[in-house]
Amino acid sequence: MARDPEQFDGILMAMAQQHEGGVQELLETIFSFLARKTDFYTGASVATARKMVLDKFEKFKGDAEEAEKKKKKDLEEAEKKRKARAEKERQQLEKEAQQRAEGSSIQELTEEEAEKLQKELDAKAAGNKREEKGDGDGLSKVVDGDSAPRTKDEDDEEEDEKDKGKLKPNAGNGCDLPNYRWTQTLQEIELRVPIKFPIKSGDVVIQFKKRHLKVGLKNQPPIIDAETYNEVKVEESTWVLEDRKVIFITLEKVNKMEWWTRLVSTDPEINTKKVNPEPSKLSDLDGETRSMVEKMMYDQRQKEMGLPTSEEQKKQDMLQQFMKSHPEMDFSKCKFS
Repeated sequence: MARDPEQFDGILMAMAQQHEGGVQELLETIFSFLARKTDFYTGASVATARKMVLDKFEKFKGDAEEAEKKKKKDLEEAEKKRKARAEKERQQLEKEAQQRAEGSSIQELTEEEAEKLQKELDAKAAGNKREEKGDGDGLSKVVDGDSAPRTKDEDDEEEDEKDKGKLKPNAGNGCDLPNYRWTQTLQEIELRVPIKFPIKSGDVVIQFKKRHLKVGLKNQPPIIDAETYNEVKVEESTWVLEDRKVIFITLEKVNKMEWWTRLVSTDPEINTKKVNPEPSKLSDLDGETRSMVEKMMYDQRQKEMGLPTSEEQKKQDMLQQFMKSHPEMDFSKCKFS
């Protein structure tokens, strides 16, 4: 009966983990064992031993080359799929933005609804005054990108009690942890899990579930095995092995209007109020798409702080300006929706 080629993977993997010098150091240990504990060097001629080694090398060389070709193909397919997904999201965002722009209208209200609206406007106006005491219009800061950066003291003053102790996001709006690094956009999560020694795809254990992620190696304790921050689209989640030493995972979010505070429940939280789009990535977008993305970022922060979004602020400003221009008219039964 043919021997299972993966029968001793657990033992060999444990060995490989203890050889920080990589394959060269591992081979040195194996040939040292053959010299000390077997008749490999003395039981036959040197030519026979050398031929045996070369035969085994050639036998598995083809397998390694095929695995490398498959890895490159998987990477290309994953990148193609990611670009198609990004284009689809961009088109959807443009469509939604257009629908929102076309959906604004003036409606008549009952007296009760008008009274309720007025209270809401007064409350929001109070919130706007608090923002005006700062550095001006927050939206222009996000879109123009030419205002002075906020100082650490200013950030600390505005930091809520519940945000104290949370980590600052890394450059990719995620977190750098001892065993892995994750980054995020509003659409997806990218996770990189480095391995200290070369592995193959068959060594990797990945399980995608709607609210759970497991990542590890065969016969080893899992590196990640916990509930995700929110739901992911299992059918759109992918992984590939990069350079035989990095497990690269892409998770597509179900809710594309939020920033994750952590990848899984066992991670420390990041402060999503300090999340920012990376300038180098935004510069790759055309002007219209870039403005749309930055507007979404701004609106997300405003919602988290309980302040008006850009659309809500625009409607309030328009209403206030129109009311000032026509003091003779009664606007108690009108609102922008």
